Amino acid sequence: MPVISAPQDFNEDDLYVDLESFAGHPLFLKCEGFNFAGSIKLKAASEMVEAAERDGLLRPDSILIESSSGNLGVALSMIAASRGYRFLCVTDSRCNLSTRLLMEALGAEVHVVTEAGDGGFLGARIDHVRELCASDGRYVWLNQYMNPHNGMAHYRRTAPAIARQFPDLDVLFVGAGTTGTLMGCARYFREWHRPVRIVAVDSVGSVTFGDTPGRRMIPGLGTSVRPPLLDTSYVDEVVHVTEADTIRVCHRLARRGFLFGGSTGTVVSGATDWLAAHGDRDLTAVAIAPDLGERYLETIYQTNWVHDLYGEHVLAQRTAAAPSPAA
Repeated sequence: MPVISAPQDFNEDDLYVDLESFAGHPLFLKCEGFNFAGSIKLKAASEMVEAAERDGLLRPDSILIESSSGNLGVALSMIAASRGYRFLCVTDSRCNLSTRLLMEALGAEVHVVTEAGDGGFLGARIDHVRELCASDGRYVWLNQYMNPHNGMAHYRRTAPAIARQFPDLDVLFVGAGTTGTLMGCARYFREWHRPVRIVAVDSVGSVTFGDTPGRRMIPGLGTSVRPPLLDTSYVDEVVHVTEADTIRVCHRLARRGFLFGGSTGTVVSGATDWLAAHGDRDLTAVAIAPDLGERYLETIYQTNWVHDLYGEHVLAQRTAAAPSPAA
């Protein structure tokens, strides 16, 4: 039994769900939501804060500031509370209400950007962060979009944990947001003893891999500004998933007792489609689930919200699309 003194000291790193009966092909889902921050972002937040402390950027009067669609903001809120820093999160109107309330409960200040600029909501959030930093020298912007310690957290922890459990890994599915998780894992497996195919999973409407920008209402994956951390030479393939498919997968998983977040629904949908297209049942495949679903109860799992944005047909197709539990 672990005994901890700081919330960031606990992070379950070796829990997987066997999704073969769901996906129709062998697929293991690495669950990253079992920590006090509730998502994989705890790793990046811890790594970036610790690096800033080592480099002398953080002082007792410093105010941490970051742009986040939700999960990193919660992780930084928790760490700031634990270490005695003030924290201001700049998010936008797509951030789930429960996530904003959670950050505030942990003592963070939350600014919500309501109008998208030329770079979408992300660009508007970053502009707001820069304005605040220029107004007060106490602000310390970790800048998850360019901070090398974002990816290093997954090079040092996430990828080695997968390698320990799956020494014969063939393909890894990773969602693309800031691309910290994607780049950290891809770089690790590029150096590994055997080739691993890296499949990035992105949202339709995201510009990360050069696609046309479009409406995206589910926070987490996808960007309106190409991530500076991204190096496409480490990515073998990209799968794009519509938000309607994300919602359908989330609801199908929930009917089996697994309540996951939107990012996880996107990754599982992309992995399932890729495996169906390639059809090799001998592949050892792992997908990374960034978060759990409680923070999405008022959006993805709320029928009126889904119907208003995507139409009633989205959930109506759920039963027909789901394989039988005995599959």
